[in-house]
This record gives sequence, C-alpha cells and structure tokens, in this order.
Amino acid sequence: MNLEKPTKENLAIMLNDLAERLSVVNRSLLDPEDYDLTKYEDIKFLYDMIIKKGNLSVSETQAFIEELRRVRKI
Repeated sequence: MNLEKPTKENLAIMLNDLAERLSVVNRSLLDPEDYDLTKYEDIKFLYDMIIKKGNLSVSETQAFIEELRRVRKI
C-alpha cells in the first residue's frame, strides 16, 4: 500500500486506521468526506507520527484528535 499519493482512497485508509489506533468513539469526526485533499500532507504527517509513536497517552490522543479537527473542512 502506497500512501504517498494524495487520493480520496488513501485519505479514507489513513482516517479509518487513525480512528482505530486512537480508539475514536465518534467515527463521524474522521469521515473522509469532511477532509480536503489539499490537507493530505498534514494528515499524512499526523498518521506517520502515530504509526511511529505506537502507544499514546490519553493527553497525546486528545492532542492528535484536536489536530485532526483543525484540518477538517467543516
């Protein structure tokens, strides 16, 4: 799987994986339709950070979710 290309499919893969890794209860927060491909690099950066980090503390999880909220188009 190559997530380097900014496509809607790759965006959906990353957001779904982030929802799993961050244990997001309200999945509508990570609906791919609410994100614009112009912010793909920002989302990819967050995704890569979470993959590298592995386990996150509660405060780190909240910080990542807040960053994702900032790049939403809605």
